[in-house]
Amino acid sequence: MSEPLETPTERVLRKSRIDGEGEGKPFSERVRHHRRTLEAYFKAGSVPRWMERVSEVDQGIARERRRFAERYRALREECGRDREEFARRWRAIAEAARFDELNDLIRQHNDWYPIERDLPMDMRTRDYVKVNGRSYRRPELGAEWVLEHFPAT
Repeated sequence: MSEPLETPTERVLRKSRIDGEGEGKPFSERVRHHRRTLEAYFKAGSVPRWMERVSEVDQGIARERRRFAERYRALREECGRDREEFARRWRAIAEAARFDELNDLIRQHNDWYPIERDLPMDMRTRDYVKVNGRSYRRPELGAEWVLEHFPAT
């Protein structure tokens, strides 16, 4: 039976051992005084997940806004002056719209962002403080979102 393959993370950790068993150099005296945890290792090595997720959510919302703006213009041209036909067909398109993957990401953001950012609580409102004057929460997308941004009338 062959040995399991070593992951890149395991390889880096093996090379950074303090006791000298690995191939790397020992850590400095200053570094040895700090606790080494896997969480700290991952946190120090990349962009925080909350930051990636905010970007993914905002880009996803912008992508959907562009997609629906194009569909809105196309249907307007197709229906011409028949406003009732446009409204009926546009409502049907809005009702049929699916945003499952993006909404899952939005729910993750709304659940984890304040914890990952370590946001303080506002004891008066019993909610997390606002970020730059607005709530960190992002609304989920659905037919209401489509019709709010692109009205059928």
